[in-house]
Amino acid sequence: MKIAVTGCNGLVGTRVVLAALEQGHAVYGIDTVPCSEPLAALLLHELKDGDQPRFKFQRVDLLDFDATLAALEGADAVVQLAAVSTPTDYKVITHNTNVVISWNVLRAAAELGITRVAQASSVNVIALAYADYHEFDYFPLDEDHPCRPDEPYGLSKVICELQADTIVRRYPFMRVASLRLSWSLPSREEALRDDPKRRKSDLWGYVQEDSAAEAFLLAVTGENGRWSGHERFFIVAPDTSANEDSEELWQTYWRDVPLKEGKDLRGHKGFFDCSKAERLLGWVHR
Repeated sequence: MKIAVTGCNGLVGTRVVLAALEQGHAVYGIDTVPCSEPLAALLLHELKDGDQPRFKFQRVDLLDFDATLAALEGADAVVQLAAVSTPTDYKVITHNTNVVISWNVLRAAAELGITRVAQASSVNVIALAYADYHEFDYFPLDEDHPCRPDEPYGLSKVICELQADTIVRRYPFMRVASLRLSWSLPSREEALRDDPKRRKSDLWGYVQEDSAAEAFLLAVTGENGRWSGHERFFIVAPDTSANEDSEELWQTYWRDVPLKEGKDLRGHKGFFDCSKAERLLGWVHR
């Protein structure tokens, strides 16, 4: 399969490229900046050793629809990771950039007949780390929980998801996964903080970056027939990144939030329910 990876120089993007190549796919890497060090070394190796290199890189401004269309031509699937990853000025930059890039990628894929897209959403569609306003209806959070962001990054990801709903209505041959990533890191240890209060607003969530990359590839390469159209998935580790037990964290910081029936927070269980990703994608955090 030929997979276009936008935002390929990012932490998750780099891991997606490497994992896709390891699985035998060809990759079109797309970003606005030159290749990151790992991908530059890979590109040099491919150019030296392969008559038909499996990794090609393009610098593309994805805010330009025609440039996006040209960059994706020939791809069988798209992993869309290009975005501003924080609220930055809390005004317009992040919102406008993310919304336009997401639409350009989705609409270009439709125009080109690309049937598989996985786009990076965020746990921040629920008001979390960047928000001043927090309202949780229950724990653990799942994809049915209302989205109530009060800042431009979370809002941009809600809109990206709504754009995916729109594109599959218009182009029902497409299958789009919006993966709601938590904080992506090489290991749980790097997410640990001595003061749990510092991370109460993101519910002590994290995801190992290679496991996050695997979720994207499962979303575009999987053939199990369990889903179609557009689906949202939480992609978060099943445990927290806190030293304290989860029940203690719950009672200390969010005691007024009820648990869903049949759920518990024993040990270091996380505050996100990723069972949908396991059921439909076959994804299990590693």
